[in-house]
Amino acid sequence: VQRHQEIHVVMGNEACDLDSTVSALALAYYLAKVRLARWLGDKRWLGGCLTSCHPLPQTSPAPKAAFIPVLNIPRADFALRTETTFLLQEQGIPATSLIFRDEIDLGGLHHAGLLSLTLVDHHILPGADTALEEAVVEVLDHRPLERDRAPGCQVTAELVGSCATLVTERIAQGPPGVLDRTTAALLHGTILLDCVNLSPAAGKVTPRDVACISLLETRFPELLARNAIFEALQAAKFDVSGLTTEQMLRKDLKVLSSDELVLAVSAIYVDLETFLCRPDFLQDLDAFCQARGYTGLVAMTISFNERNEPSRQLAVYSRCETLRSMVCRALEEATTPSLHLQPLPSPWSCVGAYAQGNTLASRKKVLPILRAAL
Repeated sequence: VQRHQEIHVVMGNEACDLDSTVSALALAYYLAKVRLARWLGDKRWLGGCLTSCHPLPQTSPAPKAAFIPVLNIPRADFALRTETTFLLQEQGIPATSLIFRDEIDLGGLHHAGLLSLTLVDHHILPGADTALEEAVVEVLDHRPLERDRAPGCQVTAELVGSCATLVTERIAQGPPGVLDRTTAALLHGTILLDCVNLSPAAGKVTPRDVACISLLETRFPELLARNAIFEALQAAKFDVSGLTTEQMLRKDLKVLSSDELVLAVSAIYVDLETFLCRPDFLQDLDAFCQARGYTGLVAMTISFNERNEPSRQLAVYSRCETLRSMVCRALEEATTPSLHLQPLPSPWSCVGAYAQGNTLASRKKVLPILRAAL
């Protein structure tokens, strides 16, 4: 701010999973390379390949702007993203080279008129970030749009399995030199993990995800075999053996809010019975919500069998019976999609438990149901 340095931040969602992290890193790298090439007028970069390149937003900052990928969590939470730390370590990217949300003053930059913001893997800022809305110049997301953005904001919202697929497509349209082996390996692993190794049974993969995996493997045949990288990332993601209940809840967390209510939605990587039977579970759940001002919490568990077929269960917690009943009813009666819930026994009256028959309904598809209920 003191130097009047313009900053273009590329930032994923506040769950900061592997898709958000890699999408932010890869897109910021791409934007920086392309902008620098255009600024310098380098004919090697400004050939015909750039004429069809996806245009940068008209409101993009001047060439002197720094492109900064920001991981949308405090640095202290990074260790909880076990699959992300694993992949970045494998590619020789140290955590010291990353910038986290608590290390950059986005509000101060915006107030000084120095911030442009590109959102990847989400398109709605949480309530605490409402003041940053007017700084958003571009969105890349793989969810259905739930709100319109300002006319000057460039929006790409496509229903593919991974936001990294959209980033790969963008990079593939640009100068070939931008897509190096490290970037390709990051994108390759992320798409495979998001799309459950391209398994149709998981209901996430699309032809565009498959095409991007093939493109990356064609350009970089030395990439690890699909099964090898998927199994390594899957094992890292589901390794919660050393985490406390509070850490498990924070590992993959999204927060929804209305004027009066705040609802946490956590992805949990063990089966529901194991989760509910953790020592001091209810005390930990109470403490977690009270410390953060959450009125309630929805825990969505997922586990996989040996054929990579998912099993999903749900738990709804709140000390407020009215909220708990409202959330349970919304989930039970949902039709877009129907979750096919079957009640399960719960050890506590303040926790409703369900088996989720529709295993294709991921958290991404459940969040709009909960948001509408709030």
